[in-house]
Amino acid sequence: MAMMRLRREDPRIVGPYRLHRRLGAGGMGVVYLGSDRKGQRVALKLIRAELAEDAEFRTRFAREIAAASRIRSGCTARVVGSDIEADRPWLATTYVPGPSLYKRVGDEGPLPWPEVARIGAALAEGLVKVHEAGVVHRDLKPSNILLSPKGPRIIDFGIAWSRGASTLTHVGTAVGSPGFLAPEQVRGAAVTPATDVFAFGATLAYALTGDTPFGSGASSEVMLYRVVHEEPDLSQVPAPLAPLIGACLAKEPTDRPGAAHLHERLGGLAAGAAGAGAWRLTARVPHPTGSTAQNGTTT
Repeated sequence: MAMMRLRREDPRIVGPYRLHRRLGAGGMGVVYLGSDRKGQRVALKLIRAELAEDAEFRTRFAREIAAASRIRSGCTARVVGSDIEADRPWLATTYVPGPSLYKRVGDEGPLPWPEVARIGAALAEGLVKVHEAGVVHRDLKPSNILLSPKGPRIIDFGIAWSRGASTLTHVGTAVGSPGFLAPEQVRGAAVTPATDVFAFGATLAYALTGDTPFGSGASSEVMLYRVVHEEPDLSQVPAPLAPLIGACLAKEPTDRPGAAHLHERLGGLAAGAAGAGAWRLTARVPHPTGSTAQNGTTT
C-alpha cells in the first residue's frame, strides 16, 4: 500500500496511537499508518473535521465500527480500537501490508484465472463470515481488497450495515461504486448477502479483464443504467470462470449463488488448476535415460 508523509495539518497522536504516514483519503476521512506503545502497526481512519459535527456521519461511522467488530474472519482487518465520542471519531484496525487488487491489476494487468480463483475462494470464505455476522458490506470492489502475504483481506466497511437496519439514504439513491453496485442498490431496494455476491462477481471480472463487466469511461448514470438493464460483458473472462461469474451477476438476487457455494466451487477450480500445472511440470521432467516421461511411459 502506498504511503505518504504526514502533512502539517495532520495530527501526530490519536488516542493511544502515534501516526507515521498517510495511507490514503476518502469521503469520510483520512487513513493513517500508526502504531501503539508495543509497536503494533495499525491503519487508523480519522473522520474529517467538517463531518465530525454531522450526526448522520457519526451514525454511519458508529455503524461501521459495530459491523467490523462483529466479524470473526481472517479475511478482514481486525478492529483493535475506536472512539466514537471523540471530537474527531476514529477507528483503528490491524495494518494489512500489500497492494489493493485495484493497484495490482493497474500495475501488472489482468491476472491469470487460476490466481483469481484462489483469491476468489479466500474472499468468498471471508464473505461467509461477514454474512454470518449479519453484515452486508455494500461496497465490495477491487480497491477494498488488499492482497497481503497471508491472503486477500476485505477492508472499509464504511457503508456496511446490518440486515434489517434502516437506511441512511433516500430511496432511489445509490450508495457505493458504479460498476460494482447491484441492481437492487441502484433501485433503492433492500440489500442482502446477495448484494455482496453481485459485487464479488464484478470484482473477479475486473481482476480477469482489467475492466468492470459493464464497461468504463461513462457517466455514473450510464453505468447504473447498464447494471439494471443490460447484460454484463463477459466475453474476455476465461471460460473456466465465466459461468460462475455470470451467475453472480444475475439481475435478481435470488438467482445468485451463496458465498459458501462460491468458496467451494472456486476452491475446487483453483485446486484443479494447481494439480494440472503440477502434472504438466512433472510430465516434462527428463527421464533418467534422457527421454521424457509422459503419463508414466517413456518415449
